Amino acid sequence: MKKRMIAFAGLLLVSSVGMKAEEDETAKDKENTFSMSAQICPRAEYRNGALFPRSEGADAAGFINNRARLSMNYERQNLSIGLSAQHVGVWGQDPQIDKNGRFILNEAWAQLDFGYGIFAKLGRQSLIYDDERILGGLDWNVAGRYHDALKLGYENKQNKLHLILAFNQNDEKTIGGTYYNPGAQPYKNMQTLWYQHVCDKAFKASFMFMNLGMEAGDPETQKSDTKYMQLLSTNLYYTPGDWTFGGTFYYEFGKNKANRDISAYLWALNAAYKIDSRWSVGIGSDYLSGASNTDGSGKYKAFDPLYGTHHKFYGAMDYFYASGFINGLNPGLWDNQIKAAFKASPKVNLSLAYHYFSITSDIEWEGKGKLDRGLGSEVDLQVDWQIMKDVKLSAGYSTMFGTSTMEIVKGGSKDSWQNWGWLSININPRIFMARW
Repeated sequence: MKKRMIAFAGLLLVSSVGMKAEEDETAKDKENTFSMSAQICPRAEYRNGALFPRSEGADAAGFINNRARLSMNYERQNLSIGLSAQHVGVWGQDPQIDKNGRFILNEAWAQLDFGYGIFAKLGRQSLIYDDERILGGLDWNVAGRYHDALKLGYENKQNKLHLILAFNQNDEKTIGGTYYNPGAQPYKNMQTLWYQHVCDKAFKASFMFMNLGMEAGDPETQKSDTKYMQLLSTNLYYTPGDWTFGGTFYYEFGKNKANRDISAYLWALNAAYKIDSRWSVGIGSDYLSGASNTDGSGKYKAFDPLYGTHHKFYGAMDYFYASGFINGLNPGLWDNQIKAAFKASPKVNLSLAYHYFSITSDIEWEGKGKLDRGLGSEVDLQVDWQIMKDVKLSAGYSTMFGTSTMEIVKGGSKDSWQNWGWLSININPRIFMARW
C-alpha cells in the first residue's frame, strides 16, 4: 500500500509540474488543486491510575504511542477527493524486521457539489457535529474515529441541513443478514438528520435526529434481529461580547440490544468569560442519566454518549465513558467543573480544570446499603507551546481523589494516589501544494 501511495503522489507531482496555465473555455472553472500534508505525533504517557483507579501496590505503566499520517486532497470544479493513510501504535510493539505493515485508510471520500449549496459526500469520513458529544472525531485517541457513510447536504450562510446514511456488513454475504464483529463498526445501520441555523454572529442553534440499528441476532444461524434506538437533540450557543453561553439536551428512546425500552437523557450547561486578552474563566455542568443496579426490568435509563469525543468532557483521565464502569453497572454521571485559561505569551497557553463527579442513580450494595452518590474530584493541568509553525508541544498532569463509591463502580483503591502525566509533540506541516 505504501508503494502505491508514493507512486500516486509522484504521478500527481510530475503531472502538475508539466502543466501550463492556458486561457480556454474552462478558465472560469475552479482551479485544479492538489495538496499533501503529513503528521507525526508521538505522545508519552505515565499512567498511575488513568482510565481506572489503580489498586494499592499496583505498579505504574509508561509507554509512547505514535501517529504517522499522510493526507492528500484534490479539488476541482464540483469535485473534491480526500485520502488519508495512517500508521498508529506503541513504540516497540512491532519487530525491527516487520512484514505486516499496519497502514490503514482513515479517510477515503469523494464530494460532489451540484451547485446552489447542494452536495453529496460518500466514503470513509469523520462525522463531527456540534460539541462532539455524540458524533466526534476523537482526535485525542491515536487512531481517531471514522464512519463509512453517505452524507447528503445543503448549506448557505445561515442554514445547514445534512442527511447521513450508513449500512455496514461483515463481508460479501450470500445468506443471512446478521452483522456481528466486535472489531468492526458498532452499528449495523444509521440514519441521521442534522440542521443548524445561524441567526447572527452571536447566536446559533442546531437540531439532530438519529435512528440507530444495532444487531441483536445470532451470528451462528445468520438470523438478523436488529433493534432500533432513536436520539433527539438540540444545541444552543450564544456569544455576546466577551461571554460565551452554551446549552445542550439529548434524549434517547426506542430499544436496546436486550430489547428493553430506553428512556435516557443528557443535559449540559456552560458559561465562559474572557476577562482580558490573557485570562478567561468558565463553569459548566454535565448530567447523564443512569440505571440503578436493582432495576433489571422496565425502561433502561442509562444514557449512551455513543460516538462522541469523550476525552473532551468528563475529565482528562478518561474515567467515564472513554472507559466503562465495572460489575455490570452504568450509574450515570454528574460532572460539575470550573476552568481557567491563561495566555502566558503569544505561543504559550496554560489551562486548569477542576471536576467534581457524582453518579445520578441509586446503587444498592451488599453490606453497605444505598451508596453515597459522590465519586470524587479531579484536577487537570495542561500547557501548550507553539514552538514554530506547524509544530506544537503539549504536556499535562492530572490527579483524581476518589471516594468509596468510586472504588465500587470503577475498582481500584481510594487510598492509592491516582495520577497521570503526558507529553506530546504534534508536527503537522503541509508539504506540497500545486494548482493548474
